[in-house]
Amino acid sequence: MTITRRAWLATAGATLSAAGLPAWAQSGFPSRPVRIVPFGTAGGPIDTIARVYADKLSARWGQPVVVDAKPGASGIIAADFVAKAAPDGHTVLLTLPLTHINNAILQPKLPYDPVKDFQPLSMVAAGGPMIVARANAPYNNLQEFVEFAKKKGRMTYGTWGNGSTAHLFGELLKRQTGAELVHVAYKSEAAAHNDLFGEQLDFAWANPSTARNQSQGGKMKVLGIAATQRVSTLPNVPTFKEQGFQGFDVESWIGVYAPAKTPEPIVQGWVSALREATAMPDVQARLIGFGFEPLGNTPAQFMERYRADYPRVAELIKAAGVTLDQ
Repeated sequence: MTITRRAWLATAGATLSAAGLPAWAQSGFPSRPVRIVPFGTAGGPIDTIARVYADKLSARWGQPVVVDAKPGASGIIAADFVAKAAPDGHTVLLTLPLTHINNAILQPKLPYDPVKDFQPLSMVAAGGPMIVARANAPYNNLQEFVEFAKKKGRMTYGTWGNGSTAHLFGELLKRQTGAELVHVAYKSEAAAHNDLFGEQLDFAWANPSTARNQSQGGKMKVLGIAATQRVSTLPNVPTFKEQGFQGFDVESWIGVYAPAKTPEPIVQGWVSALREATAMPDVQARLIGFGFEPLGNTPAQFMERYRADYPRVAELIKAAGVTLDQ
């Protein structure tokens, strides 16, 4: 039987409009603006990365993708908001391990369940925080810093929240060295750095992108990175391990979660979009510029990393002696 070109086109069009379309497209997603809720405050590193993805996703889906920061309570406010959002793919969380591992270990009465209330989508990047001081600080590396701290007696440091990885590392450093280091929690990295520059703090922690920008601007000195390896944007900054300190290689990650019970076709639509966006050269350049290693994994790989990191962070919390009162 001969099929005319017109008949073939009609058949192809019908197939494309049904089974040929991706499952997420058949579901009508997205049918309205999409919201990404980032960890931390507007203008912070995670918020900025969220905007990079928002631009790519908006272009892909033809719908506005807005970034809606809900800061406070070490990420609990943002995580709880997304956990209770409609499971239709239109609201997701871009976050750090603090909301799903650290808080779960330190705060057993969270308003959300880190596992049951969320659907992991993709872990887009991983990296580690840096310990920093004012540019005029009288020390240039961790050994000199420890010697100075022991002589001074009491030194305060700022992080972006109780139970954050930076907080854990600060307390672990305190235990390992015997220096009197006092933690001060802030709602954001920028707020901590404002007090650092205003000489209300002795030192602080920073994401690599902030450390690079502030050090290049002559305001900040970077003493070390708590990660498994140096970052390309600050290749002269050694890791803690290189400087003789053990236990500071539990890397942080940036992951995207949807509310639990989000339909599988929509989950797969998100996963595909996030992985394709993460693979784009300009997105990779932005992530590397922030001091993170691009990942873009699957939900199964996300959960595998989560399960591996949970006991390591629990061990770090125990070793650092961190409690909610610190």
